[in-house]
Amino acid sequence: MSLGGPAADGSWGTEGIPAARRLVDLAAALDTGNPGVRHALADGHVTVDQARIIVDAVDTVQNAAGPEAAAKACGVLVEWAGQFDPTLLRKLGTRILDHVAPDIADAAAKAALDAEAHRAARDRHLTLSTLTDGRLRLTGILDTETAGLLRAAIDPLGAPVGPDDQRSPGQRRHDAFGDVCRLALRTGGLPEHGGDSAQIVVTTSYEGLTRQLGSGTLDTGLHLTPEAVRRLACDAAILPAVLNSTGQPLDLGRQRRLITGPLRRALVLRDRGCAFPGCDRPPRWCDAHHIHHWADGGTTSLANAVLLCGHHHRHLHHGDWTVRLAGDGHPEFVPPAWLDPGQLPRRNHYHRRT
Repeated sequence: MSLGGPAADGSWGTEGIPAARRLVDLAAALDTGNPGVRHALADGHVTVDQARIIVDAVDTVQNAAGPEAAAKACGVLVEWAGQFDPTLLRKLGTRILDHVAPDIADAAAKAALDAEAHRAARDRHLTLSTLTDGRLRLTGILDTETAGLLRAAIDPLGAPVGPDDQRSPGQRRHDAFGDVCRLALRTGGLPEHGGDSAQIVVTTSYEGLTRQLGSGTLDTGLHLTPEAVRRLACDAAILPAVLNSTGQPLDLGRQRRLITGPLRRALVLRDRGCAFPGCDRPPRWCDAHHIHHWADGGTTSLANAVLLCGHHHRHLHHGDWTVRLAGDGHPEFVPPAWLDPGQLPRRNHYHRRT
């Protein structure tokens, strides 16, 4: 029987090592015992994932209640495999002793959970693979606790931010992950790296920045578009290294232009969250955006700032929307003509309601 194998080039790849180990463990278990599972897999009655789950559960029963109870558990689980997917089958397998040996079920359930925790700890991994164009591929397996933490962090941020949000679910999760990283950088609680607090440094020329033509370079050597550089320059948590025409540093961080401290607190009191119409993101997820960009001569003041979440910050820099302060001092957004021929200004009333 075939349990899978390496890629076409003969390699498993870094992320494939845990999967390969699990297949080897399953093959060894089927060769040395579990004839019921082996026959069910060979006959196509169970999948490889289901077989692995059944073997784990049967081994637990074998250790706790002996071979007779294990054989009975195998028969029950193979039958259930025809009705339930691997996720449900694993949940049922944790309580299989309730059916085959109820007198020792509680103690065995604890042993099964301990064994599952051991497997999760063994298989946990996260692989970061840099692509040739500078992007990053993330692959891996998270243990139950870390998976819960990740979902708790990104699920609320991964929801659509309004009726005009056209991002796919995968794109929303991607952007939510970036928002979590930005918040972690803002807290100042990350370990120092080379004596400096964790940060992103973008190097660009002043002339290129002001003319909206110059690209930027991260300290990792990767390049950013001019639009991305100007957007990042709005964020107080990301420090631009601006160079003059001879390549000498003009300013590293330029704190006088950053919207921080009392000014940011005043901005939060005014906008109360992302100011883009319909967005519910709170202030801690927002960047302080210069309405008239600082590189174009804009001042760092409450009258020239607006709070925007990461998604709408990108949307404003790359889209056709414009933002301005109305007569009452609150931001309003003017949609592009293709969306609203009348270009009637819009406001976010969500934070005022709450």
